[in-house]
Amino acid sequence: MADSPTLPQTRASARAAIPALAATPYSHPEFYRPPLVYPDVPFHEMLARTALRVPERPAIIWRDTTITYRELYALARSAAVALRALDLKKGDKVCLLMANRPEYPIAWMAGSMLGLVLSPMNPSYKEREVAYQLENSEAAAIIVQRELLPLVLAARASAPTLRHILVTGADDIADAPDAIPFGRLIRAYSPARAPLEDIRGADLLALPYSSGTTGLPKGVMLTHQNLVINFHQFISSARVTESDVFLVFLPLYHIYGVALMGQATFSGSALVLMERFVPDEAFALIRDHGVTILPVVPPVLLAFAGMPNLSRELFPRVRHMLCAAAPLAVGPAQRVAAATGIPVLQAYGMTEASPLTHHSPIEPALIRLASGGIPVSDTEQKVVDLEDPDRVLPAGEVGEICVRGPQVMRGYWKAEAETARVLRDGWYHTGDVGYVDEQGYVFIVDRKKEMIKTLGFGVAPAELEAVLLEHPAVREAAVIGWPDERAGEIPRAFVALREGASITDEELMVFANGKLANYKAIRRVDFVAAIPKTASGKILRRELKAAAQP
Repeated sequence: MADSPTLPQTRASARAAIPALAATPYSHPEFYRPPLVYPDVPFHEMLARTALRVPERPAIIWRDTTITYRELYALARSAAVALRALDLKKGDKVCLLMANRPEYPIAWMAGSMLGLVLSPMNPSYKEREVAYQLENSEAAAIIVQRELLPLVLAARASAPTLRHILVTGADDIADAPDAIPFGRLIRAYSPARAPLEDIRGADLLALPYSSGTTGLPKGVMLTHQNLVINFHQFISSARVTESDVFLVFLPLYHIYGVALMGQATFSGSALVLMERFVPDEAFALIRDHGVTILPVVPPVLLAFAGMPNLSRELFPRVRHMLCAAAPLAVGPAQRVAAATGIPVLQAYGMTEASPLTHHSPIEPALIRLASGGIPVSDTEQKVVDLEDPDRVLPAGEVGEICVRGPQVMRGYWKAEAETARVLRDGWYHTGDVGYVDEQGYVFIVDRKKEMIKTLGFGVAPAELEAVLLEHPAVREAAVIGWPDERAGEIPRAFVALREGASITDEELMVFANGKLANYKAIRRVDFVAAIPKTASGKILRRELKAAAQP
C-alpha cells in the first residue's frame, strides 16, 4: 500500500476553515466539547490509513461474507481503476441505487479516489423519482442493484447525460445488453493501478437529495471536508474505537447510514449489514458478532419497547443505543433503557450538516432523553425569533434552531435562491422550532417548515400535492403530516374535487401512491369543499390540521 494516494495532513488549513465558537446565553463549561484537530485529507484517505493500521480487522460483515479493511481498500482501488476505464472523471455524478450490501462502501470509496460525486437514491423510489434525480443531478453513471434495474431502464430516456449502467448482484443481464456487471468489472482490474487524483477538501463528494417545502427534492452539496470533519465529530462524541461493532439495518443511502459508514471507515470499527430490520435476525447478529453500538430509529425503539421478553440478554455487549433521524418518544425509550439497562442516546442533525450537529453525552447522569443532545465539537447553535431572525433568543425561549460549523453544506445544487434563504453568514436555519436550555441541550418542539417527517425521512407536501393534481378529478389538494405512533407522522391529504367529478379515497390513493416511494405514500384522504388559503394563495396547513377529525 506504499503507493496509496495521500494528501499532506495540513492541520492548520483544516482548522482555518472552522470559525471560532461564539459565546451564547446557554453555554456551560461542564457540557463544552473542545475543538478537535482534523486531518486535511480526502474521504478515501481515511480508509487507506485504517487499512494500514488494522489490515485484518473486519470492515464489512454481510450474510456469510466478511471483508477485512485490507480487502475493502483493495476492492475500492480496483473499482476506481474500473470506473476510470469507463472514462468517468473528477466531477462526474454517479447515482447509487441499492440496498445495504458491500458494493455500497466499495463504490463510495472508489468514487472518492476519482473525485466523483456520489448521489444516493432510495431503493423504494418509483420510476418518476429515479428519472428526476438522474436528470437533475446530471448523472453520468448509475450503480444499481439487479432487482431495481427495470426502474433505471424505464427512466433512462429522461436522463440525457447517463452514459453507463452498472449492475450489482448479477453477471448476466440479458434484458439490458449494454449494462455492465459491476462485480465482473472490478475483478478485471488490478488495485495496483489505482489512479492518483489531486482531491482537495473543498471538492464536492456527495449529492444526497433532501426534501424541502417547495416541491421536488434538492441536491445537498457536501464536500470531502464536510464529511471527514463530521465523522471525526461523530467518533469523538460517541467515543467510537476500532474494537466497536455496529449493526446497520438503517439504509446506507440515508445520510444517517452514510454517517455510520464513514465513521466506521475512519475508526476501524466493523459494520454488520442488514438489508432491512428483521427482529429475530437482528438479535442473532447482535449476539453472534458482539455488536457494541446499536443505531436505531424511533419505530425500531417502539418495537423493542413492546416486546414482552425484552431484556439485557438480547443485547449482551451493546454499550448504548443511538436514536436519530426523527423525534424520539420519551416513554418507549425509558421502557427500553429500564428493561435492558442500556443507555438510550439521542442525536440531532440533518442532511445539510453531513448530518451530525448534536449528540447526547454518553454518561448516564448527563443523558436527557427528550433532548437531541449538545453540540458536537466546533459547532455553534443559536435560537432566533420566528418573526425576526436577527434577534437571538435567551435560554428556554422557543424559536428557530440555527447551527454553524465546518460540517454544514456548501449549498443546494442548482438552487441558489433556496441556498441563500437557509444559509446566512454561515448559519444554517434548520426550520426546526425549539429551544436550548441553560446547559446547552437542544429540544425540538415543532417545525417551522412544512416538511412531513415519516419513518425518519423528509417528505415535501408540495411533491405529493403535485401528484394528486395530476388526476383529472382533483381541483385542489393539500397534504399535512398527521401524528402516527409508529411512523412519527403520515401524509394525510385534503382534496377538493372538480364540479361533477367522482372518485373514492381508495381510488385516489392508488393513483397517487403508484407514483411515489412507499415511505411517501398518502395514508388518508379527506374530501373538502375548498382548501383554505391566504390571499396570496399559500395553503393554510395549520388551519387544516386544527379542523381535521382524528
